[in-house]
Amino acid sequence: MRSVKSKNTKPELLIRKVLTRLGYRYRLHAKDIPGKPDIIFRKRRKVIFIHGCFWHGHEGCPRGAMADSAFWRKKITDNIERDKNILSLLTQNNWEFLVIWECELRDMNYTQAKLLEFLDPSSAVTSEKPPQVSDPNEG
Repeated sequence: MRSVKSKNTKPELLIRKVLTRLGYRYRLHAKDIPGKPDIIFRKRRKVIFIHGCFWHGHEGCPRGAMADSAFWRKKITDNIERDKNILSLLTQNNWEFLVIWECELRDMNYTQAKLLEFLDPSSAVTSEKPPQVSDPNEG
């Protein structure tokens, strides 16, 4: 467990690279903000957390499946509860947050759209597929 990093992980570095390429300036791991978010945009009052699916118990993700031993189940359950408390505290303090899960990084187009939508909703292209419109001339 000693080798498990909490800062500068591969998923975090990947997101930072995308944000830099998109032209965003940010700060890292501010101790004065609840939960020490991975990425901070102070002027926008927005933060980003990049969560590992296993460590933060990503529901519905195979990597987020609870471990077998009671120790790990308790550890991950405590992490989930702590995350909820941190997000609640951020909301109370008028911070907006985005949680990016490790498994979401498999589709970087989706992740980039999600980042843009969070950081600048007015200029972002929606990450959802447009609705199918049937052609009235088709019979």
